Amino acid sequence: MKWTDVLQFTTNGNLTAPTRVVKSDEEWKKILTPDEFYVTRKKGTERAFSGEYCEAHVPGLYACRCCGTVLFDSRTKFESGTGWPSFTDSVEPNVTKYTKDSSFGMTRVEVECSVCDCHLGHVFPDGPAPTGLRFCINSASIKLAE
Repeated sequence: MKWTDVLQFTTNGNLTAPTRVVKSDEEWKKILTPDEFYVTRKKGTERAFSGEYCEAHVPGLYACRCCGTVLFDSRTKFESGTGWPSFTDSVEPNVTKYTKDSSFGMTRVEVECSVCDCHLGHVFPDGPAPTGLRFCINSASIKLAE
């Protein structure tokens, strides 16, 4: 995927999710910690350099903290120096979705899990090859899949 693809998704709509998981806030609160709920369901952001996976180098797959959908492969993880886990791509183009985010006086592209609408973080066009993308993801939004 390239930055032009991401921008097209924000304008023309995203790919169809492989499945859907829908729960009420009360149901999510039963399975998430208060911090996880704030980040994943209320579009929060954890403090830079505070997340569990910020500097993790364990091989494996990272799944959505809320629904368990596999989203990222550790082979695409890189040190961005930003304070959040960073990846160059998702494992499949239809497991993430993209929306324009104009909060905090800036324009960014928000990344969400397409299966359950979990807020993951943002994507930027300043990553390394091969995609040139930097998926800047909150540790509270993902977990190392077992």
